Amino acid sequence: MCCGSFILYLSMKKINLAVTGCMGRMGQQIIRSVRSNKNFKLVALTENKKTKKKIDKIKINLNEEHIFKKVDLIIDFTAPKCTFEVLRIASKLKKRVVIGTTGFSKKEEEIIKKFSKKIPILKAGNMSLGINLLMYLTEITSSSLGNDFLSKISEIHHKHKKDFPSGTALMLAKGISTGKNKNFYTLTGRKFLNKKKFPYGKKINFNSIRKGEIIGEHEVSFSNGKEIITLNHEAFDRSLYSNGALSAGKWLMSKKAGLYSMRDLMNFK
Repeated sequence: MCCGSFILYLSMKKINLAVTGCMGRMGQQIIRSVRSNKNFKLVALTENKKTKKKIDKIKINLNEEHIFKKVDLIIDFTAPKCTFEVLRIASKLKKRVVIGTTGFSKKEEEIIKKFSKKIPILKAGNMSLGINLLMYLTEITSSSLGNDFLSKISEIHHKHKKDFPSGTALMLAKGISTGKNKNFYTLTGRKFLNKKKFPYGKKINFNSIRKGEIIGEHEVSFSNGKEIITLNHEAFDRSLYSNGALSAGKWLMSKKAGLYSMRDLMNFK
C-alpha cells in the first residue's frame, strides 16, 4: 500500500466509540446521532448499574477495563464519580475522552488536569457551537465594559436536571471573570433557584429555573444602572449537543495529551 493510499485508509477508518451513561438523556441522544454519522462505529455502552438491556445489539456493561480495550474514543455524560472511573481506565489504556459531565468541584477540576497529562481530553460544560460562541462573546463584552458594569446569569432547563447552576452557566461566568482578568471562584456570587427576579451584585449572581421539558436557555446580563446589555442563547433540539460532542471527538483524535475545550476546536483566540 502506497503512502497516499495509507493516509486515505486512515481518513476513512471509522472511530470505535464508547458511550458512558448510555441510558441517560444525552447518552441516548448521542446514540441516535451516531446512527447517522459515517465517522463513528458504536462498539461499547456502559452504565453505573447492571442491566440485561441491549441497544443496537450491544450489551450495556459497567465501567470495566476490558469493555474499553477496542475503543478509540469515549464520550462521557454521566456524573463526576462515574467520570473519574472512566478516566482511570482511559488513562491506563491510553484512550481519548470527551467529557460533557458537569458539576465538578474545584478540586475535581484539578484532578482532570492531571489525567490530561497522560491522555487527550476535551471537556466542555456545553457542546453546542452556539453556546461556545456565546461564551466567547461574553468574555469580549466583559473585557470591553470593564468594572463599571455588574453582571448576572440566568438559565432554564427541564425539571429532571439536578445540578444548578448549569455547567453552561458556570462556563459563561468563567467568560465574565476572564474578561475582567479576575479569579472565577472569587467572583462567583449567590445561587438562586426558581426565582422570578434576582439582583445584580458585586459578584456574579445566578438564577436557575427547572420546569417542563425545556432543553436549555441561557442569558447573560450586564448593567451599570443606566443601561442593560443582554446576550442569550436558546436550544430547540438536543441533537445540537450530541452532534457537537461527536465533532469534538473527531477533532480530538488527532491531538496529543492535553486538556482541550470547544474553544480550541472552534479556534477562538
